[in-house]
Amino acid sequence: MYNIRGNRQPQGTVHGPPRADSPLSGEPQRQEQPSPPEPSATGKDPADSPKPTAKSFLTTNLIQKAKCQNSFPLFAEGLSRNRTAQEKALALEQQVLELTKELKSQKELVRILHKALEAAQQEKRASCAYLAAAEDKDRLELVRHKVRQITELGRRVEALEQERESLVQAVSLRERQVQELQQHVQLLMDKNQAKQQVICMLSEKVTQDFVQPPQQPPVLPDAADRNFLSQQEKMEHLKDDMEAYRTQNHFLNSEIHQVTKIWRKVAEREKALLMKCAYLQAKNCQVESKYLTGLRRLQEAMGNEAHESSELLRELIQEALQWEASETSVDGVELSPISEYDEYGFLTVPSYEVEDLQLLAKIQALEVCSHHLLAHEAVERPLRERWAALGELTPSVELKQLLRAGVSREHRPRVWRWLIRLRVQHLQTPGRYQELLGRSQACRHPAARQIELDLNRTFPNNKHFTCPTSSFPDKLRRVLLAFSWQNPSIGYCQGLNRLAAIALLVLDEEESAFWCLVAIVETIMPPDYYSKTLIASQVDQRVLQDLLLEKLPKLMAHLGQHRVDLSFITFNWFLVVFADSLISSILLQVWDAFLYEGTKVVFRYALAIFKYNEEEILRLRDSLEIYQYLRFFTKTICNSRKLMVIAFHDMNPFPMKQLRQLRAAYRERLEAELRELEQFKAQYLETRASMAPVLPEGCTSEDEGEGEEEA
Repeated sequence: MYNIRGNRQPQGTVHGPPRADSPLSGEPQRQEQPSPPEPSATGKDPADSPKPTAKSFLTTNLIQKAKCQNSFPLFAEGLSRNRTAQEKALALEQQVLELTKELKSQKELVRILHKALEAAQQEKRASCAYLAAAEDKDRLELVRHKVRQITELGRRVEALEQERESLVQAVSLRERQVQELQQHVQLLMDKNQAKQQVICMLSEKVTQDFVQPPQQPPVLPDAADRNFLSQQEKMEHLKDDMEAYRTQNHFLNSEIHQVTKIWRKVAEREKALLMKCAYLQAKNCQVESKYLTGLRRLQEAMGNEAHESSELLRELIQEALQWEASETSVDGVELSPISEYDEYGFLTVPSYEVEDLQLLAKIQALEVCSHHLLAHEAVERPLRERWAALGELTPSVELKQLLRAGVSREHRPRVWRWLIRLRVQHLQTPGRYQELLGRSQACRHPAARQIELDLNRTFPNNKHFTCPTSSFPDKLRRVLLAFSWQNPSIGYCQGLNRLAAIALLVLDEEESAFWCLVAIVETIMPPDYYSKTLIASQVDQRVLQDLLLEKLPKLMAHLGQHRVDLSFITFNWFLVVFADSLISSILLQVWDAFLYEGTKVVFRYALAIFKYNEEEILRLRDSLEIYQYLRFFTKTICNSRKLMVIAFHDMNPFPMKQLRQLRAAYRERLEAELRELEQFKAQYLETRASMAPVLPEGCTSEDEGEGEEEA
C-alpha cells in the first residue's frame, strides 16, 4: 500500500530539474513515437547513408538514459523514509482517535451516572411516599406500580437485546467486506511489487549492456533499433500500469479508511449499548431488591394478625420467590438478574426452609448481581487487562496490590500454583503425593473414618460436592488421606476438608490441592493451629478481641453490654479462612491475598466485616437478635471493593510486629491456664482414687450382684 505512494519522491530527489547541458531534457517527448526507417534508404550506398550519425546519436541517447536510470538503487532508501513518515502520521491519527473515543466514553459514563442519580432520587421519593402512606391500600397500589415498572424495564431490555443482535450482524458483515477488500489490496500490492522488480532488473540489465557491452558479433543497425524500441515500449507500458495501480491503490486506501471509520463507530455504539444494557439490568435488580425488601417490611409490620390484605401479601411473596432467571448473556456480562449457581458451583440463592430467610437470600442475591453488573466495566475488565499484561510473576508491591484487588478467574489457577510453590518449594519432592497415596491404600489411617463422615458434610450448597456423579468427593478423599500421612502429628482435623475443597474448586488438580493444604497448615498458619488442643486458634481469638477493642470500641462496648461472645462466630472464620461465611467471589479474593501475605489478611478481613456491618449491629437491642444476625450477616456483604478498602486502608496502621507480640503474650497466658487446669485435674483424680467407695445400706455392688446370680 505504501510502496506505490513513495515512488515519486525518490525520483524527484535524485533527478532534480533538467540541466542545460543535458541532452535528454526534452528527449522523452521525442522518443515516445519514433518514426520507422524510410524504405528508400535501403537501396542507397553506405557512404551516402546518414546511418552512422543516427547510430552515434542513438548511442549517446542510451548512455544518458542509463545514467538517469542509475537512480534505482536509491529507490528503497526514499521509500523507507516516506514509509516512516507515513507510519508516524498514522500512529498520531490512531492516538487522536483513541483519545477521542476515551473522551466520548467518559462523557457517556457521566451521563449514565446523572441518570442513575435521578433514578435514585425518584426511588427515594417513591420510598418516602410508601412509608408515608396512611392505608395498606395505598401501599399496595405503590407496590403494583413498582411491578409495572419492572415489566416495562424487562421490555426495554428485550428491545435493546434485539438491537444489539442486529448491530452484531451488521458488524460481522462489515468485517467480511473489509477482509475481502484487504485480500484484493494484497493481491494488487504483490502484483505491483513483482512489476517493480522486473523494472529494476531490466534497468540494471540495460545499464550493464551499455557500460560493458557484451562481446557479440555486430548487429545490424535496423535490428538494434527495433530491439531498443521494443524494450522502450515495454517500459512505457509498465509505467502506465504502475500509474494505474497507484490510482487504484489510492482509491482502495480511501475505501478502507471509510470502512474502518464505520466499523469503529459501530464498535463504539455496541459498547455503549452493552453498558446501557448492563446498567438497566443492574437497575432492574435494584428495583426487584427494593420490591422484595418492601414486601418483607410489610410482612414484619403486619405480623401474624389476620388482615384482609394478608392473603394478597402472601401471594406476592410466593410469586417473587418463584421468579426464574433467564440464561441470556452478552459479552461475558450475565444479563439475568440471578442464576442458580455461580461460576464455582455454589448456590446463588441458598435454600432455606423459613420463608423469611428465603426472601432475605433472594434480596441478597439480587444485590450481588446488581453490584457485579455495575462494577463489570469499571473495575473487573481493567483488572483482567492488568493481569493479562503482567507476564512472569515475581514478588513486588504491584503484585501485592493486584492480589488484594483480586485475581480474575482465568488467571487464578496459574497465580495460586505460583504462590503455593513459593511456600512449599523446600518441602516439595517429585512423586511425594503418589507415594502418600500408595501408603494410604496399603494401610488404613486412624483418621479415615472421620474423613468419610466429613465428606458428605463438605459444602452442601455446592453442586460439585452434592452431585452423585461428580468426581470431586473422591478427589477430596484422596487429598485428605494423603495429608493425614504427610503430617501424622495432625492427621485430620475438622475444617481441613473445606480448605482442601476450596483448593480443588480453583486448581482442579489433586496434587496441586494437596500442596495448597500443606502450604496453609504447615507454612502459613502458626504451629498447633489444627492440633488436638487448637491452642494457636484460641490465641488468635483473644488477639482478635484486643484488635476489635482498639479499632471498633463503640461496637465492642455495645456487644459487651449485651454479653455477646464473638468467639462463637469468629472461631470458624479463622479455622477455615471464611470458607463457610462469605460468598464465593469475595471469599476467593480474600484467599488471593491470604496465600501471599499470610494470616494478617484474616485479621484484616475479620475487622473489616464487623466495620462493614457496624451500624446494623448497633441497631439491635437484644442479645438473641444479635446472635441470630451474626449467624448469617456475612452473607449479606456484596460489595467486595468496599470491604477490601476497609480491610487494607481503614484498618491501618496494622503492624505485623504488634500481631506477633499479642500472639506471644496470649499464648503464654493460655499455656499457663492449661497447665493450671491439668493440675486441678490431676488433684481431682488423686483425691478420688484415695477415697474408698461407700455404698448405702441395703445396696450391693455390681460384682456382688453378678456373684449372687451365678450362685
